[in-house]
Amino acid sequence: MKAELLAPAGSYAKFLTALHFGADAVYVGGKNFSLRIFADNFTTDELRSAALLAHQNDKKLYVTANVFARNADFSLLKDYFVSLQELGADAAIISDPGAIYVAKQVAPKLEIHLSTQANTTNKYAVRFWKQQGVSRVVLARELSLKEIAEIHEFTPEMELEAFVHGAMCISYSGRCLLSDYLDGRSSNRGACVQSCRWRYEVRALNATNGKSEWLPIEEDEKGAYILNSKDLNMLDYLQEMEGAGISSFKIEGRMKSGYYLATVINAYRRLMDGGDIEISRKELSNVAHREYTQAYALGKNSQTVNYDDSQSKGDYVYIADVVKSENGYVFAEMRNRFKKGEVLEILSPTETCGKSFVANEIYTSEGVETDDAKLVQEIYRIACPYELKQGDYIRRKNVK
Repeated sequence: MKAELLAPAGSYAKFLTALHFGADAVYVGGKNFSLRIFADNFTTDELRSAALLAHQNDKKLYVTANVFARNADFSLLKDYFVSLQELGADAAIISDPGAIYVAKQVAPKLEIHLSTQANTTNKYAVRFWKQQGVSRVVLARELSLKEIAEIHEFTPEMELEAFVHGAMCISYSGRCLLSDYLDGRSSNRGACVQSCRWRYEVRALNATNGKSEWLPIEEDEKGAYILNSKDLNMLDYLQEMEGAGISSFKIEGRMKSGYYLATVINAYRRLMDGGDIEISRKELSNVAHREYTQAYALGKNSQTVNYDDSQSKGDYVYIADVVKSENGYVFAEMRNRFKKGEVLEILSPTETCGKSFVANEIYTSEGVETDDAKLVQEIYRIACPYELKQGDYIRRKNVK
């Protein structure tokens, strides 16, 4: 497939993970003006380093500036756009018309991608944004493939980007006031507390004893997660998406772990490179996720809420980050406890992906043999018959 695989990164380490596992481009946020302010995000020096490394590997770096700006933001926004142009960002992802206007004035060489927060749902809006100097539109998640194809036919010169995987918002293209209402933190300023994922109850006054009591909400006897959307998964429809005119497949998840990103990017990269779809489907079940949906891509869909729970566990447990391989051993930074004799599996962009080995020898960083790797962030040396690379992961199948 010729479409771009676009991955998120909430930190510099996750940016390296995205490159390692085959993303064509990575989108990140700076310390300000991003809709994910709870992510680690990037300093200016980190943005400059990321842009340089991306370009050295023939990749691209897009930087979010997609808050809904207030008057007081613009003095800093102007400097920010100038900085992004100077450090070599390939595009700024913007939602606010005023921010787009200012970016065009102060950083005319900086490409602008219109954020999904701008709610672009029709072909005339896409043409309008083209006339404003926008080079790519990140389409609203509410569109069907049929509607996207009509947009592409109407404005074929505009690049179209669409989400293929990850968390969905219960509100229209992420324009949500629930977090602000319940916790005073504005989603549209980057501070969403994901209150749609909470378990809800109703408080009622008992007329008999006069006491106020919490009562559970039930939705078809499945639970109380009444605002909790399913996760998007378009793995089976990538050809149809490309056929509709989408040139960039976007993965959601700047707040997700590096292991999650590695697994998801790996699944899509392998399929896009001609791999077995069954293997990629299995990979996407290996990480924690909500029930999958194609949302509105195939037309109207009323079954997009995940009533059962906030999030299900994946089929595998993330065990360790690979640091290096040497003389028949892998050195790995432990993240979850494992023991001698357990079967471990490799997650890698190389041919070692999916291969397993038994942890027959485990040594601490001081060279002491142990049967129980229980020290978090300890660098353990594990006998391994495969040559692994820094950036690979080790996992273990969940015991159910």
